[in-house]
Amino acid sequence: MALACLGAPLGAQDTTQVRIGLTYQAGVQPTVVVLQVGGAEGDSAQAMIARDLENGDRMRVTTGAGAVAFAAALGQAGRPPNYELWQRLGAGGVLHADMLPNGIRVRLHDVQGRELAAARDFPLSGEPLSGEWRMSMHGVSDEIERWITGTRGISQTRIAFVRGGRIHVVDSDGAMDRPVSPAGGALSPNWHPNGDAVAYSMFGERGIEIRVLDLATNRERRLSGTTRGLNITPEWTPGGDSIVYAHGEESGTDLFIAGVEGGEPRRITVGRGTDNTSPSFSPDGRRVAFTSGRSGHPEIYTVDLDGANAELLTPFNIGDQSYRSSPSWSPDGRLIAFQSRVGGRFQIMTINLRDRSMRQLTSEGVNEDPSWAPDGRHLVFTSTRSGIQQLWILDAETGRARQLTRQGGSRLAAWSRILPPTS
Repeated sequence: MALACLGAPLGAQDTTQVRIGLTYQAGVQPTVVVLQVGGAEGDSAQAMIARDLENGDRMRVTTGAGAVAFAAALGQAGRPPNYELWQRLGAGGVLHADMLPNGIRVRLHDVQGRELAAARDFPLSGEPLSGEWRMSMHGVSDEIERWITGTRGISQTRIAFVRGGRIHVVDSDGAMDRPVSPAGGALSPNWHPNGDAVAYSMFGERGIEIRVLDLATNRERRLSGTTRGLNITPEWTPGGDSIVYAHGEESGTDLFIAGVEGGEPRRITVGRGTDNTSPSFSPDGRRVAFTSGRSGHPEIYTVDLDGANAELLTPFNIGDQSYRSSPSWSPDGRLIAFQSRVGGRFQIMTINLRDRSMRQLTSEGVNEDPSWAPDGRHLVFTSTRSGIQQLWILDAETGRARQLTRQGGSRLAAWSRILPPTS
């Protein structure tokens, strides 16, 4: 395990950002020690940083009693830490921090290189322990993860989902679970790319409507241009100026696109009486993955945004009665996750767009409706593995899963992009 510093060592007051990389053998996670954080709310800050780094699934994190020997070797009065002892104790990196009046000072030690690898003062927004403050702390954790691994973390995100007919929002670590929409049968939330609004389906006077909720003002409005009938499964375009959704009246549904500021909706698919739902954009916004029953049972298809070049993605065999739906296109464009019926139960699977190989990710309980995190490595989904419907997060590389929500009936999750502290 080695921390390779890509910049010069920093002094304690230096606030320059330094990127480092943590190298280790495949399948072996290095150990990073998070020491006690000094100052007011230091315990909360330490707990958040440690939990966020653990949730990234790229390292083992040591705190508490396991960090006592490391703290004793930190060094005092300008003396350097006892790097030799830290190395014998098996650490790859040691992190220590102190709270500032309006922020936090963080230092990361490279144990193998025996030097201070990175140091920075981070500002924190909002009152201590508030939602804004917590989102700032998640951003600190994400930057620390980038220092260590070269890849930014995903803690500074939120997940929207449905419980009890309302849209809820929860932080990526499971904290700050709260309803944001009125009661009344909400379904299928989807984040605006900026993270400042959520689109979803809702029972209304005109049938099932597409609504847009501004999270800053809590103001809600119906998507203009949509017609009466069934309007479901909204998906923002990557630019955030339009929404693709499924619309139907008497027989079947098709995908349409409508501008948020008005204009006539434009049809994308022609299903001829079949159901075409659950759109998910490719990262470049040029193609849409969706569920269609045009082959006789639900499968995953892709299509250009103008409706051209519709293509069956999942394999089809004559006589097969498979059921594959709810696609989610990964942010790196390599994979599409979806739910597939296996042995009578839905499980989460992925299909590789390069070679069409499929991989089953879950097997315990019923698992549905995957949504990718911004890192293209983690998925949030609904699972009954605990006995009731809850949201779980899965690391697609290691298979490690953690429970996100603690109240039953949580489902239909959507993961945001990286959010600002004030979101």
